[in-house]
Amino acid sequence: LAQVHWLQNHPQWNSTCLILLLLSLCGFQLCAALTGLYNSQRSYSTLRHLGNLLPAVLGTFTVIALAAAYSGRIHDVADREFMLQWLALTTVQLCIWRVVLRQLLVFLRRRGYNIRRVAIAGCNSTARSLAGKMDDNRWMGLVLDGVYDDAPCPDIELAGSLDDMLAKARRGEVEQVYIALPMTQEERITQLVDALADSTATVYIIPDLFTFELMNSRQISIGGIPAISIYDTPLTVSDNLLKRAFDVVGSLGILCLVSVPMLLIAIAVKLTSRGPVIFRQHRYGLDGKPIEVWKFRTMKTMDNGADVKQATKNDSRLTPVGGFLRRTSLDELPQFINVLQGSMSIVGPRPHAVAHNELYRQQIKGYMLRHKVKPGITGWAQINGWRGETDTLEKMEKRVEYDLDYIRNWNLWLDIKIVFLTVLKGFINKNAY
Repeated sequence: LAQVHWLQNHPQWNSTCLILLLLSLCGFQLCAALTGLYNSQRSYSTLRHLGNLLPAVLGTFTVIALAAAYSGRIHDVADREFMLQWLALTTVQLCIWRVVLRQLLVFLRRRGYNIRRVAIAGCNSTARSLAGKMDDNRWMGLVLDGVYDDAPCPDIELAGSLDDMLAKARRGEVEQVYIALPMTQEERITQLVDALADSTATVYIIPDLFTFELMNSRQISIGGIPAISIYDTPLTVSDNLLKRAFDVVGSLGILCLVSVPMLLIAIAVKLTSRGPVIFRQHRYGLDGKPIEVWKFRTMKTMDNGADVKQATKNDSRLTPVGGFLRRTSLDELPQFINVLQGSMSIVGPRPHAVAHNELYRQQIKGYMLRHKVKPGITGWAQINGWRGETDTLEKMEKRVEYDLDYIRNWNLWLDIKIVFLTVLKGFINKNAY
């Protein structure tokens, strides 16, 4: 605030400026607490770390903007120009500060400072995965003391028995203990938890959930009762805001560029065949809720019921311009309007007809999980060659495999990469009929 005040050449720093400063500090602390900004983020990536920062800054901006709107005294100091300068300057400075601080911590951890010595109780696939994550991400500062178990372990060299681990924890030689025993050993887990109460170690229980095919699992609390999601969306509140902003800006820009070609296509569709220019089809959107997807009509029939036949090569139902529009993906252009409406995203799993969803959900495990994000105009499966007719179950299985891989690994840079590769590879595809 002081920097913006100075940039605008205000003559003096008065009591109103002080009130504004205190308001911004209190607002930021409140928003930071609500977004968990100051919780331990040792295991978070830099992108996720900054993703938690942005909602706190935007929340503070909202607090100050509302205060200025309802107080003429504050508004005299914090006008629109002041607020926009504050938002830009604060966001850039806090992001730089957080990145610099994070890199400093990584530097110190690699040299043995700010580390936590970790012990893992239990030798199984969960323990192996956890140990591998710690070894691959040493920037987190989690130094593995060893894996402990009472039974022999063929894949991992044990550091001792569970009693040895308990003794180390009591002596303060390990600071964190991860219990990775299978859920079938409930009694042994209870004994370990009770015994570790006689130490100062931080104790975590890693549920043996690797028997399930997890989808963005995360921990929540319901009235103090912890729960772990097995299938969840990858998008946090800040992620949703970023992806929505990307969609709105991108779709507006593209619609401006293709407005004239869309008009020419509409005229061509109308002049070459009878029927509406736009074909509207019911499909599943986010969380499986029905949406209406728009396309330029490319066929003489408009299947939209319980039986929808996929387009095939040399399909007799195609209009005179329909084949060209489908091969070049120009029939998909109206879906940028769907993106603006909010029912679709630029990048995401391609939406299928309702009839196809009902068919394949019975045949492919995890098929409906592809609806944990909004459907997209282009997607990870499409740029990897799984586009067009799915005349065999194996083809649809591969498409779903890539869709779920996209959801598990989502980030904004992946969306940008997919858009770039879609443009680079072109919209023409031999599998699009």
